[in-house]
Amino acid sequence: QCQLTGLWRNEQDSLMEISAVRDDGTFKGKYLTRVTLAGGCAHASPLTGAQQQPGEGGWPTFAFTVRWDKFSNATTAFAGQCFVDTAGKETLTTMWLLREAVGSLREDWKATR
Repeated sequence: QCQLTGLWRNEQDSLMEISAVRDDGTFKGKYLTRVTLAGGCAHASPLTGAQQQPGEGGWPTFAFTVRWDKFSNATTAFAGQCFVDTAGKETLTTMWLLREAVGSLREDWKATR
C-alpha cells in the first residue's frame, strides 16, 4: 500500500510534505519549490488535495493544488498516482498545470503552462 503522508523530493530538488491523509482521502501540506517563475530562492507554499481510495491491490490516484501566494500570482494543479516497486520503494508520478495571472482576456492564451 502506498502512503502519501511524509516528505517527498522530486527530480528538481523541490520538497513536498503531506502531514496526514484523512479517512475521507483529503490532505494538506506544504510544497517547497526550488523552481520559480521569477528565478528567486525557494519558498514554502500551502497545498491541499485529495486521494482516491484504491480498490484492493490498486495504487491510489490523487490530486492537489499549490497556491504560490508568497512569491507569485499563480496556482498549480497536480494529478498523479502512487506506486510501490518490488523493493518497497514508493514513487509518485504526476502531471501539472500552472496558471499565472495575466492583465487581460487578450493575454489569456499565454497564462497556462
